[in-house]
Amino acid sequence: MNTAHSSFKPVLAGIVSSLIFGFSFLFSKVALDELQNNTIQMIAYRFGIAAVVLGLLKLAGVIKISYRNKSIAPLLWLSFFYPFLYFIFEAQGIRYTSSSEAGTMIALIPIAVTIMATIFLKEKTTLLQWLFIVLSVGGVLFINLMKFEAQSSLTGILYLLAAIVTSGVYNILSRKSSAQFSPLEITYVMMWTGALIFNAIALGQHAVNGTVDQYVAPLANPALLQAVLYLGVLSSVVAFFLMNYMLAKLEASKAASYWNLSTGVSIIGGVLILHESFYWYQAAGIVFILIGVWGANRFGQKQKQQPSQAKAH
Repeated sequence: MNTAHSSFKPVLAGIVSSLIFGFSFLFSKVALDELQNNTIQMIAYRFGIAAVVLGLLKLAGVIKISYRNKSIAPLLWLSFFYPFLYFIFEAQGIRYTSSSEAGTMIALIPIAVTIMATIFLKEKTTLLQWLFIVLSVGGVLFINLMKFEAQSSLTGILYLLAAIVTSGVYNILSRKSSAQFSPLEITYVMMWTGALIFNAIALGQHAVNGTVDQYVAPLANPALLQAVLYLGVLSSVVAFFLMNYMLAKLEASKAASYWNLSTGVSIIGGVLILHESFYWYQAAGIVFILIGVWGANRFGQKQKQQPSQAKAH
């Protein structure tokens, strides 16, 4: 197998998933505006659409998924941490802090993943790789600190710390699960778990408030429908598949470095689509992020792929 070609595909997967996630911030903003900031309802729509799309593709024979002679318990644990716990913690963290503070905290995920991968996966991280990971994180921190708005509370910080930890656990569990399951099989369970849990919560909220008839009604709004279709199909099905594929092929520390690319994409998307202002510190931060991601992958220690991991495709 051509080594350069095989290493290019997971890198491309990381870049494309970051592009999709970067633009998802814009569509999330549209969806939340249309839903009057009902975060749970938005997440329920997102994963509900993702699960239905994957289910239809499976029924039509477009995708092949089989769990025969496999226990899906590890995937249920993975899905419990991400998307379930992560999205709850992130939403609550944003609620009690400013957006810049939340962005600053979430930027620490690659560092948390690298530490966890060193401890639990015994991955080797070179000094140069650490420096470039820190540079990438520093780019995001720089952007957010330059527009810092103090609105913090201990509660918000603790929620965001919990989000960082759960995201780190997801990266580790996805990497380990790739030894037994394909990226598509991992994504399928994640989407259905998220759909069942978040839709149950959303329906429960409507039942308590006596507004069950409003559970589906908002989807008649074209702007909302377009937004949740992007979030459900591209940000969930496509982007999560690409992330799980990348985690099957790259060390967790390398894969995590792509998280911060979405920050730069969201800024550029805001400028091009929403005509937001573009500042010098954003340009500088994006340059730091790009150099950091490149260096983290370029100078990471070459590791032999485990035979069991070669199944992931």
